[in-house]
Amino acid sequence: MSSIFMVLALLLSFESSSSSSVSVGSRSILRAVNNNNNNNGDQPDFAVDLNLTNFDAVLRDTPATHAIVEFFAHWCPACRNYKPHYEKVARLFNGADAVHPGIILMTRVDCALKINNKLCDRFSVSHYPMLFWGRPSKFVSGGWEPKQEKGEIRAIDDGRTADRLLNWINKQMGSSYGLDDERYENEHLQSNVSDPGQIVRAVYDVEEAMSTAFDIILEHKMIKSDTRASLIKFLQLSVAHHPSRRCRKGSAEILVNFDDLCPLDMWSANKEESVTGNGKGAMGNFQICGEEVPRGYWMFCRGSKNDTRGFSCGLWVLLHSLSVRIEDGESHFAFTAICDFIHNFFVCEECRQHFYEMCSSVSGPFNKTRDFVLWLWSAHNKVNERLMKEEASLGTGDPKFPKIIWPPKQLCPSCYLARSRKNNGSSWIDWDQDEVFKFLANYYGKMLVSLYKDKGLLGDGGTNRAVAEFLAVSTNAVMVPLGAALAIAVASCVFGALACFWRSQQKTRKPRRSWN
Repeated sequence: MSSIFMVLALLLSFESSSSSSVSVGSRSILRAVNNNNNNNGDQPDFAVDLNLTNFDAVLRDTPATHAIVEFFAHWCPACRNYKPHYEKVARLFNGADAVHPGIILMTRVDCALKINNKLCDRFSVSHYPMLFWGRPSKFVSGGWEPKQEKGEIRAIDDGRTADRLLNWINKQMGSSYGLDDERYENEHLQSNVSDPGQIVRAVYDVEEAMSTAFDIILEHKMIKSDTRASLIKFLQLSVAHHPSRRCRKGSAEILVNFDDLCPLDMWSANKEESVTGNGKGAMGNFQICGEEVPRGYWMFCRGSKNDTRGFSCGLWVLLHSLSVRIEDGESHFAFTAICDFIHNFFVCEECRQHFYEMCSSVSGPFNKTRDFVLWLWSAHNKVNERLMKEEASLGTGDPKFPKIIWPPKQLCPSCYLARSRKNNGSSWIDWDQDEVFKFLANYYGKMLVSLYKDKGLLGDGGTNRAVAEFLAVSTNAVMVPLGAALAIAVASCVFGALACFWRSQQKTRKPRRSWN
């Protein structure tokens, strides 16, 4: 038994150290970095400042497909003169208002700081500024030598002005980016609809939606005595089937601490005042999908206007991704967990009510994953059909992403048996539901997490289903279905032991802050 606790201690130590290394600077990925010395109202810096402590973590976790690292010295006059040129290019790719987000992460390392001496030596920095190009993963624990000709990290030899740097990038990528590109005038926006490969970008939006949803719950103080069980059920579902490993871990940690964070007697008169006062309470110390989320931007769900798509799109992707991951025996539990979560915690009143009406119209329990997946897909299309009419009459839709019946034929030709017009002019589609189910399972299943698998962030199959221990914890008011228990029984032993260890400590210590 002592050896088990030694393993657990090592695991906890590893998680703590990896969390702290990621948190330093990783929140600034693809968002503007404030310049602390900027007191004259100039534009903020868009390039992400890296150092030895966060270099590998930031580049490992970025959703961008390419990265540029500038090595400079803050005392160097040439570097100061070059900075405006570098920032002109960085604003296209970095920041919440980036024109072309998620493509290139532009960063910089100050070699004049002693902390970065080893890092600059790793890349054989011989002059300032010096720029390197490569896949982000290749920079992690990597380096560069002057004699290597065809390495996976390349020195940029012609980037002394913004124009020349962008021309160099365009040659490498076969692109046609320009310094005068305007926000939303980028070619990948419309491809979200027709290009199935774009769904891999949505895994970051699923994390963003999950984190945003819980921020809303805490900000609006929505955890009440009559909503507590609904939140527990959704956490149980997320621990077992959320596509993001980070969100599964965060959900599990909140669930393990739930009795301490939201005890059953907290709703007594003398305790409710402290819970509903200013601030988010003890639950606010937990970042459900990690310290760097929410990031403040959307990728797959990015609209062409600030007030379109975003959270609602990300939430739909999250619900669909949960639906295709459950087992047959969990289908009705997943249905009630999602319906109750939207009914109790979605703050758009009209949307919440419409969704609740669709849930209430279901006459019997779901016994198959297929049935629940197709019901949620049909419900989403009903919502889209209603919003299509409203947005067309009011002009409130996204001009680049009008609501459609989904999936479009170009994404899934085999899903369509026939299409015709009704007498009232509306479109009627005869679906091949077997093909629709196969498409949904692949689109929101394997394809969605393919980028995570490439980065090694998904975890193994056992961890995917988490542990029955997490579903049994803090569930006095909730019954766990047999299907869920059976599915989770195959989970990893180490993960289960870790859960038990955490749980056993709850009576002897205060809830700890997650993701330091």
